[in-house]
Amino acid sequence: MTHAKAAITGVFGYVPDYILTNAELEKMVDTNDEWIVSRTGIRERRILKGEGKGSSHMGAEAVKGLLEKTNTAPEEIDLVVCATTTPDYIFPCTANLICDMVGIRNVGSFDVQAACSGFVYALTLASQFIETGKYKKVVVVGADKMSAITDYTDRTTCILFGDGAGAVLLEANEEGYGLLDSIIRSDGVGLPHLNQKAGGSRYPPTHETIDQRQHYVFQDGQQVFKFAVKKMADISAEIMEKNGLAGDDVAWLVPHQANKRIIEATANRMGVSMDKVMLNIQRYGNTTAATIPLCLWDYESQLKKGDNLIFAAFGGGFTWGTAYVKWAYSVDS
Repeated sequence: MTHAKAAITGVFGYVPDYILTNAELEKMVDTNDEWIVSRTGIRERRILKGEGKGSSHMGAEAVKGLLEKTNTAPEEIDLVVCATTTPDYIFPCTANLICDMVGIRNVGSFDVQAACSGFVYALTLASQFIETGKYKKVVVVGADKMSAITDYTDRTTCILFGDGAGAVLLEANEEGYGLLDSIIRSDGVGLPHLNQKAGGSRYPPTHETIDQRQHYVFQDGQQVFKFAVKKMADISAEIMEKNGLAGDDVAWLVPHQANKRIIEATANRMGVSMDKVMLNIQRYGNTTAATIPLCLWDYESQLKKGDNLIFAAFGGGFTWGTAYVKWAYSVDS
């Protein structure tokens, strides 16, 4: 048994070229830029266009970039874990498809479905394989094509979501860097408040489910906001207390990008100033499992070896999770 920790040794992201702005949404539903920005912080989001393209296509681009950037050959990868709420198919899993597109063969691959908390869940699971010494190199991907399940006639949800993917490489580190702690939680009370009702085994597709628009995201915004603020803030404060961290000890809060007001409330509860909070919701919207790795990709140049990072996420179910990561490298090192 090794005492090594699973360290993030590289990160890469991918977002589609097409930009859906608030101005364009104003032409689709009864909304406006001021209303969207003031309530969510979102100004634009990326949308994956093209027939037959799914979450795996974005995930594969992120993994290709990650392998090239870290000078890692596909055959060096031991395991691929993909967090996604919008798999290409019910089966096979999206991780399997990503492996095929990238040229990763004969390894384990599986999906994790924990909605917007998916990346924290997947990181927690994948790290076990590094910490036990079973595997040397593990890729964790967060990829979601939320536009595929977004109802663009529903002004309460269509303003929120975008498409994107991010991937990280995990390797063993014995110098004290890496994933030092994590907490994952869930509560099934969230089902009525945030769901996609039809398309699974409980309500398979029928003419009626399609006519009733039950294959799109449904969200009770007030209930989700209330739960998200409390759970994200509480669990982040809990992991800080557990590890003896004060607000000044945290270099960066890396929150799920669902709503700027939720992020601000979480930072305030943690005692972390907003200048130490990663934000890209204004450009990408809510990309579900991709938000945290996309933040790491955007802010990578500002991260320094030894920085204390707190990941925090909340998603449908409800699920929520947090991770304490001591960053393992500086870009200029």
